[in-house]
Amino acid sequence: MAIDKGHRFGIDFDDAFPQGLVMVGEVSPDNEYQSREDRAANRPVRQRVDEITGKRQWKVMVTDPAETRAKRASFEITLLADVQPVPTTSEALPGMRPIELDGLTAEPRVAGQGEFKYQSYVFRATGFKQATSKPSRSGGTSETAKAA
Repeated sequence: MAIDKGHRFGIDFDDAFPQGLVMVGEVSPDNEYQSREDRAANRPVRQRVDEITGKRQWKVMVTDPAETRAKRASFEITLLADVQPVPTTSEALPGMRPIELDGLTAEPRVAGQGEFKYQSYVFRATGFKQATSKPSRSGGTSETAKAA
């Protein structure tokens, strides 16, 4: 039995991010690329729609405190929802808030170039859930780089 390319695996938030995530900035629409000709013609910007769920795509920049490699610690997560998801937590520092995600999926990808390729994941979620304050579990780090 083969697994199709692009398969999204459901994963528990605590398994993927044992120390949680920190949202940096705000949730914004994931818009399609607009060429110079489109801008010159004053065409409206279109928001991307997920081909599997049919939901609008939103993006948010996050940081994984469990990641030891600085280049892989921050990445974007795609949120799939009809309306813009709103975080349920308050800011810990200006522009930064601890978050937990609901309906999390991981899609394996190969990232990097040439001989420096590595396993990464594209994470998608359906929204935010109330973050809980709990002691962090000891364990390994997770590969959390978002491939483009």
